[in-house]
Amino acid sequence: MKFARWNVFDRWRARRERRARVDEIHGEIVAAARAPELYAAFFAPDDLDGRFEMVVLHAGLVLRRLAEFGEAGRPLAQEVVDRLFVGFDDALRELSISDDGVAKRLKKFAEAYFGRTAVYQAALDAGNARALAEALARNIYRGQVSGEALGPRLLAERALALSRAFQAIELQTFLDGRFHYPLGQGGAK
Repeated sequence: MKFARWNVFDRWRARRERRARVDEIHGEIVAAARAPELYAAFFAPDDLDGRFEMVVLHAGLVLRRLAEFGEAGRPLAQEVVDRLFVGFDDALRELSISDDGVAKRLKKFAEAYFGRTAVYQAALDAGNARALAEALARNIYRGQVSGEALGPRLLAERALALSRAFQAIELQTFLDGRFHYPLGQGGAK
């Protein structure tokens, strides 16, 4: 009987530690997405939609790396996506949006998130800064500038540099709770 009780506590403790790691990863993503230079030097819109777009871009880079670990990274990647949407839900509720409004917006956020992530991933996989800049211009800059504009070009170069920096991050770094957005790339630290 004693053994079974400790087993339950061990599982509870492991879940709690895993949730804390996911929260830390989420915090790193949000901090990187809120880096002041994104809004000052890269001219990203500093509003709810602009911040959402920055989170999508930065989360996509983390999730892209986790996907590269195959089956080993998949559970953590799913937990990070789940945590992102809890964060979106929380942000909408803080704006006093009704339950129905939150549900409708989250559905739109999900469609936008997965659509944008697929387009960004394709450009990142190809190492195509121009295609990435065009996608960023459409989404982050709401089509008000072309991909040739300074903001989208700089942001595309930054995303490609971050993508390369992520190659040095091993799965165990995420699992051990030691993940920090890459330094020198406008990251969280």
